[in-house]
Amino acid sequence: MNLLDAGLVVIGLVLLVAGGEGLVRGASAVARRLGMSPLVVGLTIVAVATSSPEFAVTTGAVLGGQPELAVGNVVGSNIANVLLILGLSALVLPLIARVRLVRIDVPVMVAMSVLLLMLSLDGGISRWDGVVLLVLFVAHMGWSVLTGRGDVDDDDGTANSDPPLGMGRALLFILVGVGLLVLGSQWLVDGASSIASAVGLSDLVIGLTVVAVGTSLPELAASLIAVRKGERDLAIGNVVGSNIANIGLILGLPSIIASGGIPVPSAAIALDIPLMVAVAVALLPIAFTGFVIKRWEGGLFIALYLSYVTYLVLWATEHDALEGFTSVMGLFVLPVVALTLLLFAVYEVGLRQGRTQVQAGRDHVR
Repeated sequence: MNLLDAGLVVIGLVLLVAGGEGLVRGASAVARRLGMSPLVVGLTIVAVATSSPEFAVTTGAVLGGQPELAVGNVVGSNIANVLLILGLSALVLPLIARVRLVRIDVPVMVAMSVLLLMLSLDGGISRWDGVVLLVLFVAHMGWSVLTGRGDVDDDDGTANSDPPLGMGRALLFILVGVGLLVLGSQWLVDGASSIASAVGLSDLVIGLTVVAVGTSLPELAASLIAVRKGERDLAIGNVVGSNIANIGLILGLPSIIASGGIPVPSAAIALDIPLMVAVAVALLPIAFTGFVIKRWEGGLFIALYLSYVTYLVLWATEHDALEGFTSVMGLFVLPVVALTLLLFAVYEVGLRQGRTQVQAGRDHVR
């Protein structure tokens, strides 16, 4: 470890903050100029922009003869996006989940995740599989833009008070913000990887931790800054949209470019992709409970992500604690989490039905 590595980490963090600030401000201005809600902009412009590092890593891996890395990058980023980024954002401020998001966009994310699992069962993602994924992504993107016009309701009345930008300046903010995010994430990953190597961690463990989180740092920066500015729709839309883009665009396009498609490792089919599907499904009942991702739910997401990373590290290092950790998680922790989510979902359904009946009774009296 040297001062250069530490400097890369610090400068990378500064660039991430500056890039996220520029991207969120520019995207918010575009939303207002086009008459679109921050949620739709988060699902489209911001989602694709913050997926730039994943696209660079995935395309480079495919063209460089490391197609397995492409799958691991997308799957790992999607898991981190939901558990880590939404978790941290919700801890800062509870996130508003619009009805449209719960009824349409999250189910699309779940469906795309399930489709990826099904397409991977034969051991690879072919060119035609890639075409299907890319077409679905483009269709969702186009539908989001067409149906998002005229929907400019603020998140909660706390939207940022920055002076309005013209369309030209807003687009410039977006471009500069994306550039800073990509550069900042790359420098941060390089510096952190060198530091981790210096303290004795293996390349495998570094790849499972530092690099996986590193490609999701733009989403984290954009989401946290969006929350701070009151654009909570943009924050959650960014994560859901990024996950859809990661599967449809970031994985679909390289599989078309690759001559024989992209092979999928059996370990990813057995564990990581099913876990990605489970994480996507878990977002449904959490977003459904009052259409808010609350602070305790954000804390639960972070705890689950830390457990996943811990499992990966124990598995990679063949640690003696792996068997005991797996037993505790599988027999106790995960069932309790699933039961808790189910009970809260049932409670929320009953609460809403009660409110509906009370309102109907009042209307009848009138």
